[in-house]
Amino acid sequence: MAESGMSRRRFLFATGATLAAACAARGTRPEAASPPRRKVLILGGTNFIGPHIVEALLARGHTVTLFNRGKTHAELFPQLEKLRGDRDGHLEALAGRKWDTVIDPSGFVPRLVRASAELLAPNVGHYVFISSISVYPDDARVPGMNEDHPVAQLPAGEEKSENVPKYYGALKAACEKTVAEVVPGRATSVRPGLIVGPGDPTDRFTYWPVRVARGGDVLAPGSGDDPVQFIDARDLALFLVQVVEQKITGLYNATGPAQRLAIRDVLASCKRVSNSDARLVWVDAKFLDEEKVSPWSDLPVWTGSGADSAFAQIDCRRGIAKGLRFRNLDDTVRDTLAWWRAQPESRQAKLRAGLSAERETALLEAWSKRKA
Repeated sequence: MAESGMSRRRFLFATGATLAAACAARGTRPEAASPPRRKVLILGGTNFIGPHIVEALLARGHTVTLFNRGKTHAELFPQLEKLRGDRDGHLEALAGRKWDTVIDPSGFVPRLVRASAELLAPNVGHYVFISSISVYPDDARVPGMNEDHPVAQLPAGEEKSENVPKYYGALKAACEKTVAEVVPGRATSVRPGLIVGPGDPTDRFTYWPVRVARGGDVLAPGSGDDPVQFIDARDLALFLVQVVEQKITGLYNATGPAQRLAIRDVLASCKRVSNSDARLVWVDAKFLDEEKVSPWSDLPVWTGSGADSAFAQIDCRRGIAKGLRFRNLDDTVRDTLAWWRAQPESRQAKLRAGLSAERETALLEAWSKRKA
């Protein structure tokens, strides 16, 4: 998504959560006769969406192998085969091995994606790349962007750049193109929006359930009607399972929900789930801009009502037609809050996104005086 002073283009990591019971309860498991068992390689698999993907695959009876450096949550999934290596020049452990599908949630640089794709192409039937809606360029954003919308390009003179924070969207788009070239007809690129839910270390969604549960006057941005979009990591994982089982290829946006959602709805869910006595104080977007309060970074999830709101109005009908589904918002809020409350005190000491309590109080006081 657009950089423009915001931190949308950041890596999305989290820890895992068991999905089997949730899938059964929601009735969203693909219910065709027992799916063919796949051998699946995941490049990474132990951070944020990785564990969710692993759990979803295991719940369906698939065989999973992890390839990573063994430095992040290496204790997870002791029952699985784990191959050690590094995407940057140390892929030896993958040589000569065969899998039905590879899922690549850790590719950010085209050079490294090409290396893994070229090595695996002769021995893997299906390459699934996890991209991002950040591929849609800032200067061509419009509401309702679908998979046919133009994608960002690296600027002239920077075609070989590997500066991920600066060119995140353009590099993801280049990675998509690389996979499609190396594995023609056998490639899938899934473009999630903001990924949320239990284990998200960025706190970009977590900020709201935690803040509203704390109660008191809560600074709520804009009029409440501005659109928002995101996807629960577990819903993304379930969609990827369908992609694997059905060998779905092509490009797919993956953010939600299926119907329009406003920031007002998110905060209402937070109040409802936490039984909070919070009072939502809706603060004018123009005032927030004057006070240099940025959508997305200072007030996460919210993109405002300007040009950036196009990133909260992505067309995901193509993915929905292939089985992309979204759980009830209350479930995501409830599970996120429960996960947060189970974290160590040191982790709960400071949210990694959103306004500090001091800054929020000062803004609310200034807004009250402005209204008076």
